[in-house]
Amino acid sequence: MKNENEKKWSTIIRPKTQLIDINLYEIWEYKDLVMIFVRRDIVSMNKQTVLGPLWFFLGPLFTVFTYVLVFSEIANISTDNIPAPLFYLGGTILWNYFSACFNGTSSTFLTNASIFGKVYFPRLVVPISLIISNLIKFFIQLLLFLLFWSYYYLNGLIKPNSLILSLPLLILLMGGIALGIGILISALTTKYRDLTYFISFGITLLMYATPVIYPMDSIPNKFRWLLEINPIAPIIETFRFGFTGSGSFSYISLLYSFIFMVIILFFFFFFFNKTEKTFMDTV
Repeated sequence: MKNENEKKWSTIIRPKTQLIDINLYEIWEYKDLVMIFVRRDIVSMNKQTVLGPLWFFLGPLFTVFTYVLVFSEIANISTDNIPAPLFYLGGTILWNYFSACFNGTSSTFLTNASIFGKVYFPRLVVPISLIISNLIKFFIQLLLFLLFWSYYYLNGLIKPNSLILSLPLLILLMGGIALGIGILISALTTKYRDLTYFISFGITLLMYATPVIYPMDSIPNKFRWLLEINPIAPIIETFRFGFTGSGSFSYISLLYSFIFMVIILFFFFFFFNKTEKTFMDTV
């Protein structure tokens, strides 16, 4: 009798009972919804702006100009024999991608509570759409980086190597770590709203613990461990080393970032499944 009733419905929604239960096929079935959310995110970034998508280029340019003036010219901080604009631009576009993904996913449950409470769809669609929309923004800014890179390469000021081919892996690591940490924070903020006040402070503090505005080799040995436990640091250093041939690179450090991503995504799936069942009762 139960099977006969179930056959009347095209979709049956059952509660998740396993600690880690992610239906990838169901997410694929909602790929159109993912693209709708991606379009919404892209449009909202440029809504009511005069220059529109040009801010994808102008934002990093203004940031790099400030970094070059303050940290390179005034503070005279080393850029590891990498032309200063290229050094800061490489770190900036990678950090922007991470911070945008983290900030977006860390508020997934709070900002989408009204939608989650009205209609069913795989909740994982929302953070995935944020990763994709920010990835589009990253590729746009990567074009700006490649323009600078081409100029310095044609003038013989940099010597890239085969690690350029690791770019897809670096993007995957950056997005995966941001997704995992962001959802963990989002799951906790449904009960502990105080964490929302620490997010902006924490992301700024993390940036200074990441070699965005300074090379890793410039840090004294007694403080080097702070960067070595930061999984974002090897990603940025590998990116710079691959595109310029200067800086520091370690396979062990990059492996550490990969292992960190795998572990944090494991906890991400666990907390996401656990939180999405009850978060509407606490938000």
